[in-house]
Amino acid sequence: MLTTIRDILRYFNHRRLGALTKTLIAGLIIAVLASCTHTRRDGPPQYDVDVSRIPNAKPKPEKLAKYGNMPVYKIAGKRYYPMKSSRNFEEVGVASWYGTLFHDRRTSSGEKYDMLGMTAAHRTLPLPTYVEVTNLKNHKQIIVKVNDRGPFASNRIIDLSYVAAKKLGMIGHGTALVRIRAINPYMLAEKPSRNIGHRISRAAPVVTSAAKNQASRAYIYLQAGAFKNKTNANKLRNRLATLISFPVRVSHPVIAGKLYRVQIGPIHDSASAAKITQRLKAIGIKANKAREG
Repeated sequence: MLTTIRDILRYFNHRRLGALTKTLIAGLIIAVLASCTHTRRDGPPQYDVDVSRIPNAKPKPEKLAKYGNMPVYKIAGKRYYPMKSSRNFEEVGVASWYGTLFHDRRTSSGEKYDMLGMTAAHRTLPLPTYVEVTNLKNHKQIIVKVNDRGPFASNRIIDLSYVAAKKLGMIGHGTALVRIRAINPYMLAEKPSRNIGHRISRAAPVVTSAAKNQASRAYIYLQAGAFKNKTNANKLRNRLATLISFPVRVSHPVIAGKLYRVQIGPIHDSASAAKITQRLKAIGIKANKAREG
């Protein structure tokens, strides 16, 4: 850049301009060029935050947000299909975080983003959804409320608030391999933990008569693929999660050598299962009924 500035100044020095005019032009050029090199970047706040004093998000029944739950949206030429339900949703992948650059800005759900709150962004989960996030390296766990859309980098599955990321111990690395699991606020009763951000203690699930009746219903699961390689199974799951509104999961075989199975479900009726089967067939994926239960 210094060479460029010298060339510009040399050009104006050869013009028939007054000394004051040349000085003003030079100052303006330097100011403009300098401002181009100082774009604002995202990062942590300039003060220390004691995250041990910030509790996990507390799951509670909430209506879907007025904004952010459209059937489909498009970012950078790619279409995303938000899910209608987060039931049994589980995903493994890379988490990132966002901080000061987005603080106080409006999220996709309409709420203001607070980097000191226990929130997160996800591309397709319903807004809001409460999820448990586990850092698979240090085994720390947190609960956050998903109220925003993102991240849109293909190798990331969730964007955490600054505080949530710090509680997971991932600020220094920037990213972390995590497992996220959707929480049903009707079924989970959470007890406060003394080691918030490390381990989450749960009370026994509260099962109402309505939940028992629902559990007794038969649900359909479709199998879209089976892989020896877990990475390939996760790739298919992430792809399907952007195409359909039902949960997609990867089975975790207990016995070594067994296949990682990519399954869609639970699906509540045969008509929906048939529609999903046809949709997958259109993109070259043959789905078979895995089981009912």
